[in-house]
Amino acid sequence: QLPARHKIGLVAYSAYSRASDLGPGILWYAILGVGAAALTVAAAVVAIFEGVPSASATPLYVAATLAVLHSLATTQAAPTNFSQRRVANDEAALTGVFDRFERWQTLRATLQVLNFGAMLWALVAYESAL
Repeated sequence: QLPARHKIGLVAYSAYSRASDLGPGILWYAILGVGAAALTVAAAVVAIFEGVPSASATPLYVAATLAVLHSLATTQAAPTNFSQRRVANDEAALTGVFDRFERWQTLRATLQVLNFGAMLWALVAYESAL
């Protein structure tokens, strides 16, 4: 979505973002983000207590670490995105907000892709152990 800001303009993109991502989207993103991270960390904790062999558990530990790092990055990205509310019609200020948010979002997306890969690795390791 972030490239759209270059096509439709910052003020229009900010209005869209506030109406969708910062409106009803907030609850949905919170449920997905917290839920996914919590389930990933829970899987790693269960692997520890169940004595899962390291070949199967290591990818879960990697995924849990990535989930925590993603959550930490979100603690920076979300307030940055929320800050657009204060400068809704100021293009110069919006440029700074969206540039900062884009950097954090790029990091978050990278961590999500790596986490997905770690979970695929965990699934393959689990299937191999059966």
